[in-house]
Amino acid sequence: MRIISWNVNGLRAVLKKGFMDFLKEENPDILCLQEIKAMPNQVELDTPEYRSFWNPAVRKGYSGTLVLTKKEPENVILGMNKAEHDQEGRVVTLEFAEFFLINVYTPNSQNELKRLDYRMKWDRTFTNYLQKLRKIKPVITCGDFNVAHEEIDLKNPKSNRKNAGFTDEEREGFSRLINKGYLDTFREFNQEPENYSWWSYRAAARERNVGWRIDYFLVSNELKPNLLGAEILPEVHGSDHCPVGLRLKNLK
Repeated sequence: MRIISWNVNGLRAVLKKGFMDFLKEENPDILCLQEIKAMPNQVELDTPEYRSFWNPAVRKGYSGTLVLTKKEPENVILGMNKAEHDQEGRVVTLEFAEFFLINVYTPNSQNELKRLDYRMKWDRTFTNYLQKLRKIKPVITCGDFNVAHEEIDLKNPKSNRKNAGFTDEEREGFSRLINKGYLDTFREFNQEPENYSWWSYRAAARERNVGWRIDYFLVSNELKPNLLGAEILPEVHGSDHCPVGLRLKNLK
């Protein structure tokens, strides 16, 4: 099984930049998208081989998540059943026989950390949500977590120490989640620096590979024997993020 996650920074925009060619070429079993910035009725998405599960934000043109899946889910949950967090369309959960798959677009703390307090509440709520599901069956969660966990995960850690996405608070929040018993799958296979999934549009950052790794696949520890590989696809353009992927042995 191959699952891909991608923050597309606008689904309507990326559809004009080769998205359908990407989908056909990569042909994942499941594709999780974040920051779709669209309602279903605003997009013509010709993907008959996939079921589509949308969770757009209430506010138009903002946030939102979408999952395309060839594998039929047993159940689908939109949001976390928390009104204060569910207006922005940031979570889609698919329940399969063998595992839960949670597609997430974690809130950004924003300039001057205006939203850091809210972000930290979100982190705690999301961790609790995963743990509740994990009591039932193993968990896979993927998406844009809006944090570079360790210094290896961004080009310039020292100058970004107090910036959104690399504050001590955000990194500690991510560590708390990992320490609950989750694996950062990419680091299970690759310990090398300069592997990034997001680049600023400024100063030719992508061309110079001045980036951050903020997109992840995390799996609960019990799935470790099923891991076959994890990847970053920096050659895929169309967004300021690139896709990331996970390969698993069949879980049945």
